[in-house]
Amino acid sequence: MLGRKPVVAVPARRIVWRRYAKEGLKYLLAVAGVLVAVTPYLYMVLHSLAPWNEVNRRFIPTELTLRSYEWLLQGSRTVAPKPWLRALLNSAIVTAGSTFLMVVCGLVVGYALSRLRFRGQQTVYNIILFQMFYPAIVLLVPTFLIVRALGLYDTYWGMIVPKAVSLWAIFMFTSFFKSIPQDIIDAARIDGLSELGIVFRIALPMSIPITTVITLFLFMERWSELLWDLIIVQDENLMTLNVLIATMSGPYGNYPGGLYAASVILTLPILILFLIFSKYFRQGFQLVLK
Repeated sequence: MLGRKPVVAVPARRIVWRRYAKEGLKYLLAVAGVLVAVTPYLYMVLHSLAPWNEVNRRFIPTELTLRSYEWLLQGSRTVAPKPWLRALLNSAIVTAGSTFLMVVCGLVVGYALSRLRFRGQQTVYNIILFQMFYPAIVLLVPTFLIVRALGLYDTYWGMIVPKAVSLWAIFMFTSFFKSIPQDIIDAARIDGLSELGIVFRIALPMSIPITTVITLFLFMERWSELLWDLIIVQDENLMTLNVLIATMSGPYGNYPGGLYAASVILTLPILILFLIFSKYFRQGFQLVLK
């Protein structure tokens, strides 16, 4: 027993205080993280509603007004009007079209890679994995030249078609479809369903949560796309809202309230979609994290 340190009993009160301190520290870090994440959005919303003489001068304005939104949407005598509502519609068209194609492509290709057997299947899968780590900006110039050669420059299709395939969506669907029992697929084939019928009548209903997560992420990614839309479109009536905000220089740069209002309008569709599909979003994330 020589050389062994004596065991000292820790008082129960000290143990309780340590536990409270740990819990308090967790809550403090959580609140700090939320404040850091939310403050820019809160600042943007407040200053979109602030009187113009208080924008960027007071963190919390003394009163709220819709002047920035009226100036943005109804035009102004001080600057040339911009097609903001048209830009919002353009963003919706381009994002919805691209997201729909990416999800459908991901479903079909993911099913083929996980459930069909064909020569070169593993090679195709490895190429997809490799491309996921390849910087997309390297392909920007070749893609632009191809789109222009096809006559899609300055068109909706020029913005939609090059964004119609998402390798990440294919990878996610492939991983999920591998978890579906083979007996279900075989039973559907015996019942006479084609492979596409199995995809849309069997696999898709079973993958609603993960499909919701993938769709929301693809939608958010496409909705916030700037670089490609900026170089592929010159017509102001075809510009997405992101591009129109990015071109707000010159006289528009003197009206930060309008910039904040445009940014809030750009954020609203994402927020609405998240609130509508939040239940499926949580379920899908639980599947992803398993």
